[in-house]
Amino acid sequence: MKKRKIEVVVISDVHLGTYGCHADELIAYLNSIQPDKLILNGDIIDIWQFSKRYFPPSHLKVLKKIIGLASNGTEVIYITGNHDEMLRKFSDTSIGYVSIVDKLVLNLNGKKSWFFHGDVFDASIQNAKWLAKLGGYGYDFLILINRLMNWFLIKMGREKYSLSKRIKNSVKGAVKYINDFEKTAADLAIENGYDYVICGHIHQPKKELYENKNGQCIYLNSGDWVENLTALEYSFKRWKIYNYSNDKLSPFFADEDIKELDINDLIASITSKKEKDSSSALEDTPLD
Repeated sequence: MKKRKIEVVVISDVHLGTYGCHADELIAYLNSIQPDKLILNGDIIDIWQFSKRYFPPSHLKVLKKIIGLASNGTEVIYITGNHDEMLRKFSDTSIGYVSIVDKLVLNLNGKKSWFFHGDVFDASIQNAKWLAKLGGYGYDFLILINRLMNWFLIKMGREKYSLSKRIKNSVKGAVKYINDFEKTAADLAIENGYDYVICGHIHQPKKELYENKNGQCIYLNSGDWVENLTALEYSFKRWKIYNYSNDKLSPFFADEDIKELDINDLIASITSKKEKDSSSALEDTPLD
């Protein structure tokens, strides 16, 4: 089956290493596309809750798939988030074909797009990380309960139900936080002359035009692969929200064979890149 060619794909908040991560669905999605650029906008690996006791094969396959895309020509850019903040010590470096940064600006068809995860706006993370981590464990437990509940609902022929969405939408503080987050990101983008601002972090996929007295910009959020199973796609000069639950074709790519990359393959890809760069440098050197 032919893969969809996309200029830019943005995914965030995958939370590999947690029970809530929908790794199989993400693999199916990645198998169905052929992006020129893949932007990983934070919290791909949940280092906060990482445990050797829980990192199933499907989660490892996601990493292998990303490495495979990178080694086959897709430009992969990893923007750090709060749950993978340990990677910030490697910012502005590359591991093989994967670049690690804290933020990113792209010029897409004359429009400036500003990418960052968004945890910089979160006071609980900046001022009390232990409290934020504790909340993360609670969220993971809630997702586990929700999965069990949905299993029974499906058996009974009823629709799935999201406990966390219900809680978020019913708690005024949560709704206000999300609204404040989006407005702050948009206001900063307008102030700095960006046409688009693209975030993750709050697990709320969205595309909305924001305006103030200084101008306007489009705010975008890629959502997550815990509850919403969403991504952002840019092609033909426009952004759109991809939703796995509305995609009838991606599941057919679920069984695509993924090359078993191990640490030796990763080292080989890094070596190959260095050799290629060295060869290019020699070719560009003028002969006396």
